[in-house]
Amino acid sequence: MRLAAFLSLAVAAAAVNVSNSDPFEQWHGPKAGDVRGPCPFLNTFANHGFLPRTGKYITLDDLTNGLFNAVNFDANISAFLFDFAISTNPEPNSTWFSLDHLTRHNVLEHDASLSRVDAFHGHADIFNQEAFDETRSHWGDIVNVESGAAAIVARMKTCKSTNPQYSLSQLGEAFILGETAAFISILGDAEALTVEKTRVEYLFQNERLPTELGWKRPEAQFTTDILVRNLQAVAVEYQKRLNSTVLRKRGVDYAERLMDGRARLL
Repeated sequence: MRLAAFLSLAVAAAAVNVSNSDPFEQWHGPKAGDVRGPCPFLNTFANHGFLPRTGKYITLDDLTNGLFNAVNFDANISAFLFDFAISTNPEPNSTWFSLDHLTRHNVLEHDASLSRVDAFHGHADIFNQEAFDETRSHWGDIVNVESGAAAIVARMKTCKSTNPQYSLSQLGEAFILGETAAFISILGDAEALTVEKTRVEYLFQNERLPTELGWKRPEAQFTTDILVRNLQAVAVEYQKRLNSTVLRKRGVDYAERLMDGRARLL
């Protein structure tokens, strides 16, 4: 009996240790001295330990391994994001970046964020409930490219009317569209381009992966081709909704704009 009891305890302890080592279950918000930035996803990955929990000194290997383990990104997308990210590091010839570097305006961070105020109004690295409430008011229970594009245009109109220094480059537009394509694809169905609204709300508001809502790491790898395809799907709906009296309609290949922006950094 004693041996059986001991074995039962050992098995239970092992199960607890396995659970405790699972980064999907190991969420910790930032501690004093840690840094976070304007991207809810990168903040989330740091909170889970897929990226350094401090949010500091993130290398290409850190980003590649972290994004693969968290959401099954291929190495090409991680390298693409890394090239933009290290450009925000004020240290010349750097081989790393920290999440707070990403608040450098009009590089990765931009006006008309879905969940942050414009830099003119305050700290663009801090989640803003009012901004996000406007965004999600345009989503139904299922977010798709149509409602995603509607939310983008609504945020642009609001920010343009309230920010006297509002600016958004074509590269910034491309990032906004890519961000919406990415959260739909990663948290939902990358083929149907739909996602449950609750999952998106959960991640943005908690900076935590929505595993308790049934989300799991995608089995299919997220590649550059999928990102480009899904970005273009969002772009089609975005262009339909632009009001030329408020926002300038542009005939732009947004995926090409992203690639051009990266090329200028290299």
